[in-house]
Amino acid sequence: MSTKDQILKKIEILITNHFDSPQKAFAYFDNDGDKQLSKSEIKNLLQEAEISGFIRGIVSSKLIEGYDKDDDGLISWSEFQLALEEISE
Repeated sequence: MSTKDQILKKIEILITNHFDSPQKAFAYFDNDGDKQLSKSEIKNLLQEAEISGFIRGIVSSKLIEGYDKDDDGLISWSEFQLALEEISE
């Protein structure tokens, strides 16, 4: 299993085990309530998923780079859903 797969699996476990739904997970990490996840909010998600602090910044940047379809530097609910679909495959 690649490092990317391991990280995505940890995110999936976090969302599945600690939240009733992906929407509740998204809302929990959306600290400012703007319906988007910023890099710092994604870092919080990664911390909860027990991703090492050493790579958290890199991973949050890569997640935004990979899933931010409208290039606004944030992850919207629809972009979050796409990421979850990939994780579930």
